[in-house]
Amino acid sequence: MPGRIPTEKDIDALLRALSRAELAADAFNQYALGDANNALRQDNLRRYLRLMAARAPRTLLVMEAPGYRGCRLTGVPVTSRKILLEGAPPLPIFGIHAGFRDVKDAGFERVYGEQSATIVWRALGDLGALPLIWNSFPFHPHKAGQPRSNRKPRAGELALGTGFLQRILALWHIEQVAAVGNVAHDTLRALGRDCVKLRHPAHGGKKAFVSGLNALLSAG
Repeated sequence: MPGRIPTEKDIDALLRALSRAELAADAFNQYALGDANNALRQDNLRRYLRLMAARAPRTLLVMEAPGYRGCRLTGVPVTSRKILLEGAPPLPIFGIHAGFRDVKDAGFERVYGEQSATIVWRALGDLGALPLIWNSFPFHPHKAGQPRSNRKPRAGELALGTGFLQRILALWHIEQVAAVGNVAHDTLRALGRDCVKLRHPAHGGKKAFVSGLNALLSAG
C-alpha cells in the first residue's frame, strides 16, 4: 500500500521512538535522550528527513546498520562527518550552510570520513539521484567494550529495526526498494517486500555496488 509524504508530526514521532529505544550494552543509541551530542544528531536526522519529505523520493536504499565512522556520529544514515559538513556535490544536500551540525564525541574527534559513505554519495552524485536511505538496524552495533568498532546486528536487533523500517515504508510513497548487502536483503524478504539486491560497497564491493546502483536508478 503506497505511503504518503511525512508531516513534521510524523518525523517528530519517529525521532521520539528512536530516542526511546532500549538496546544492549554493545549497541549505541545515537538519538537517546539526555545527551547534548545525541540532540545534535537528532536535529541532523530531522533535517535530512525534512529534505527527503520535500523531495518525495520513490526509491529507498536499505543498508545494514550505522558504522562508528558514519551515522553513529552524524545521526544520518550512511553519512560521515566529512559529507555532513562539506556536502555531496553536485547534490543539493548536506553542508554547514544547510544547517547540519558537527558532532565531536570524546574519543571520536579524529574520525572524519567513512569509505562506504564516500562510495555511496559519490555514486549518487554522479547519477544526480537522491533516494531515501535507511538502515535495517538504525543504531550502532559494536563489539563489547569497543565503541570504535562495528559488528553485524543480531536477530533481536534486526527485529527491533524492522519496526522502524516499516514506519519508513509507511510514510513514503516508495515504488522501488534496493537492499544493499545480505542483512538488508534478508530483512526485506522477511517483511515480504520485493526488492533489488545490491552488493554492499565495503570489502571490495565498490565496483559491483556502483554498477548495480546505476542499473537500478537508470531503470527507475
